[in-house]
Amino acid sequence: MKNFEILPHTADGKFRAFGNSKETQFGNAVLAMFSYMFKIKEVKPKIKKEVTASGKDEKALLYRWLEEFLVLLDTDAFIPCKIDKIKISKTKQGFEITGSMFGDKIGKHKHVGSVKAVTYSEMEIKKDFVQVVVDL
Repeated sequence: MKNFEILPHTADGKFRAFGNSKETQFGNAVLAMFSYMFKIKEVKPKIKKEVTASGKDEKALLYRWLEEFLVLLDTDAFIPCKIDKIKISKTKQGFEITGSMFGDKIGKHKHVGSVKAVTYSEMEIKKDFVQVVVDL
C-alpha cells in the first residue's frame, strides 16, 4: 500500500494519506505535506521529535497535528521523514494525538516548494484515508 498520493488541485496542494490505522494515516499526512517542500526520500532519520496536539473533533485534530510540524520546520528546521509511533486518544474535550517522527535538519536539503498553511477546505477523514488541502 502506498503511503500517500498527490491529487490535482487548481491552486493549492491536495493529497490523500493512507494506512491501516488512523495513526498511520495521520503520520503519512505529515510526509505528504512535507513532500511539497522537500525531497523527503533523501532525508535521513537522524533526529527524533515528539509532538502532541488536540482538537474538538478528528478534523481539528488533523489540522493541529499538521500545523505542529509546520511550526517545527520554522522553529527547529526539522524535516520529518519516518513515522516512529503515534497514538490517538478520545478525551472529554475531543481528541488528542501524541507521537514521534524521525527526520533531519534542513541543512543540505533544498526547498522544492513551500506550504504556507493547512486548510479545512476539502478535508476528509474516511476509513481508508485522510485527505487534506494545503495552501502553497
